[in-house]
Amino acid sequence: MHSAVFLIEFGAIILGLGLLGRLAGRLQFSPIPLYLLAGLAFGEGGLLPLGASEEFVAIGAEIGVILLLLMLGLEYTASDLVSNLKTQYPAGIVDFALNALPGAAAALLLGWGPVAAVVLAGVTWISSSGVIAKVLGDLGRVGNRETPVILSILVLEDLAMAVYLPIITALLAGVSLAAGSLTLAIALGVAGAVLFVAIRYGRVISRFVSSDDPEKLLLVVLGLTLLVAGIAQKLQVSAAVGAFLVGIALSGEAAEGTHTLLSPLRDLFAAVFFVFFGLHTDPASIPPVLLPALVLALATAGTKIATGYWAAKRAGVGPRGRWRAGGTLVARGEFSIVIAGLAVSAGIEPDMGPMATAYVLLLVVIGPLTARWTEPLATRLTAGRRPEIPAEKAGAAR
Repeated sequence: MHSAVFLIEFGAIILGLGLLGRLAGRLQFSPIPLYLLAGLAFGEGGLLPLGASEEFVAIGAEIGVILLLLMLGLEYTASDLVSNLKTQYPAGIVDFALNALPGAAAALLLGWGPVAAVVLAGVTWISSSGVIAKVLGDLGRVGNRETPVILSILVLEDLAMAVYLPIITALLAGVSLAAGSLTLAIALGVAGAVLFVAIRYGRVISRFVSSDDPEKLLLVVLGLTLLVAGIAQKLQVSAAVGAFLVGIALSGEAAEGTHTLLSPLRDLFAAVFFVFFGLHTDPASIPPVLLPALVLALATAGTKIATGYWAAKRAGVGPRGRWRAGGTLVARGEFSIVIAGLAVSAGIEPDMGPMATAYVLLLVVIGPLTARWTEPLATRLTAGRRPEIPAEKAGAAR
């Protein structure tokens, strides 16, 4: 009987996602907000709460984030990663200053104290790699000139989590400086080792993984990705970073074959991830914190747009690409919820959970909209002021 209920519930979820995706496609709109609303409907306090299939949905959501980042990593080689990080690290500093500080200031203004300020700074700082990867694919912008800039910022944020998460874990636990330093050193060592292996031995890994048999290629790549992601998470490094680095390590025929085989699985589990996010949001907890969350969301949406615009301009991207880069970075998601969850478990501030949930829910809905409409809206508002000069011609003129 339990298995029958599970099949009915999970089958209804998948069928509903398919219908919502078809509706979004006809409207030429990203399906992410619709998936989130479906999660709210099936979650605690929703119209029809799930029971039997919730644990399976949770596992599927973790796999969805991992596959999203793996597929994103497949788009670029290790040399691309290194060159982008070398050229874009100033953008990471600007990103931290413009987006982490508003969260810290909001927590202090609300009277939550310094530890909560560090936590909320992380919530507002980190963009959602999962949502942004899905948006880039939906809008067909993976090959755009501004996309490497976006990815560089996301990678810097993900790698920064290897430093940030051990710090807030130590702060929330109240451990000694020595114990916190040891945790941080382990996290940095693991992240550096994985990155070194991906860059130095990427071709060897690709040859080991590559196979003419699609079944064998799928099993080896998927197993390797989940294994590395699990080890990374166990050692306090993001599972998303581990999956991304596996994608970076693969190249040539192995990367092309993997991309073809895993695209349908990525789309399925990514949709499950967004539903799971909605499942764990109680609609009744949102109204009391909606106003401060809305103010903070609008403020940090503006700062993310400014971050992307500045970084893309610095990289020589044209005005339209700058606006697209800024609009795409607005969404927050999985990392913000993880960070807030640590604070809620530690019991430092009872309003932290609902506040973070409302904030992320707003920006995960607004994010796909800003990704699509920031550039045409900015172009329309600035039309007639001065003609646009392509970046190549401007550079030649200088």
